[in-house]
Amino acid sequence: MLKGRKISGRGETVAANYAFGPLEDDVIIKHRLLTRTTTTRGEPPLKKLQKKFASFVSEIEKDEDNYNDCVKLSKAFLQELSTFEIPLLKSKAVIDANVREKENFNELKGDINRQILQAQDDIEDLKKQLEESKIERQHKEECEAIRKLIATEPPRSLMQKVITDLEKEIASLETENTASSRLLELRKKQFTLLLHVVDELQNTIEEDEKNLIEEMRVATEEQKNGMEDASGGSEAMAVD
Repeated sequence: MLKGRKISGRGETVAANYAFGPLEDDVIIKHRLLTRTTTTRGEPPLKKLQKKFASFVSEIEKDEDNYNDCVKLSKAFLQELSTFEIPLLKSKAVIDANVREKENFNELKGDINRQILQAQDDIEDLKKQLEESKIERQHKEECEAIRKLIATEPPRSLMQKVITDLEKEIASLETENTASSRLLELRKKQFTLLLHVVDELQNTIEEDEKNLIEEMRVATEEQKNGMEDASGGSEAMAVD
């Protein structure tokens, strides 16, 4: 009985091809499992053995002096028994081989199952390693991008020199700012003093102007009084 193998690859399954149909396989298997009492060629072995044994027993039961015939029949029976035993031994050997093959198959199946479980564990570990590798690669890419960005910037020594110069300039500006603040404060004080002096001067001028006006008024009155006195004396002299 010839059977085609089931071949699968890339998700495709090729249908099995059989030399015989399922019904023919059942008939062939049934014939193979039949006992040795049936055969397609000649007399069945078990019947032949039965006849040999029956002939031997019937010859022994005779009262005649048939020792030689009994010996011949016994030899024939033993020979037939040996002939019949050979297929049985073969069948037993086949059965033992099948049992051993089954045990080996079970062991192989157990090994395969263990290998499958181990492979599944390895796959899970590889998945975790793959995720970790992706994260590590992402970090490396980010670091490389930062490194390239840093490479486009001026050297550290130059940046430090620029920073030092800026710090000196800031210190100088702070010094100038302090000096300017002090000068501005001094100018404020001077301007306040100037305003106070101007105010005092204006008050003095106003006071002097008032005094001058008062003096002029007094002088005018005195002059007027003197003129009146002079006019009075002339009139008296005229009368005299």
